Amino acid sequence: MTVVVRESKETHIRIALDEPSTTLPSIDTTEPFLDHMLVALSKYSGVRFDIQAKGDLRHHLIEDVAIALGQAFAVHAPATCARYGERTVPMDDALVQVVLDLGGRPYYRGPLPSGIYDHFMRSFADNAKATLHVRVLRGTDKHHIIEAAFKALGLALREALVETGAVFSTKGSVKLEINGNG
Repeated sequence: MTVVVRESKETHIRIALDEPSTTLPSIDTTEPFLDHMLVALSKYSGVRFDIQAKGDLRHHLIEDVAIALGQAFAVHAPATCARYGERTVPMDDALVQVVLDLGGRPYYRGPLPSGIYDHFMRSFADNAKATLHVRVLRGTDKHHIIEAAFKALGLALREALVETGAVFSTKGSVKLEINGNG
C-alpha cells in the first residue's frame, strides 16, 4: 500500500493506493464531479484508491489531489513495470486517446476542454514523473470528453503498471548520487 498525506493552509488530502479488491474505492473530495472521475480512474486502472480531501477553493482542491495522486503513483509504480500504456476510449460523442510513459520524465500535452481538468492532468503527470499525452479526437460534450480522458488514463495506467520482472529501458537502472555542500 502507498499512502500520501498532503496538508497545507489550503487543503488536507490523504490518498492510499492498493492492489485491486472487490470493494469499491472510498473517495470523498467534497467535489462530486472529481469524485466521479476518480472512481472511474481507480476502476479502469485496476488500482484501488482511498481518497479523503477537503480544501478552501475548488481549484486548490482539484490541483492538490492531482499532485498527491501523482506522487502516490510515482512511488506505487514498480521499477520493473512495463512503463508504457495507450488507450483510446469512446463515450457517446467523445473519442479521447491517452498515451503514457511512467519512465520518470514529466511532460504533459493536452489540452482538455476544461481548464481545471487540463491542469489536473498536468499536475498528475508532473508529480507521477510521467509523460502524458491526451488527445481529444472528437466530441463536444465536456463531461463526456473529460470522463473518456480519465477512463483512457486508467486503462493506460493498467497497461503501464504491469510487472515485467526487468527494467524496461535500454539504459537499464539509472543510479543518481547527489551530495550537497556542508
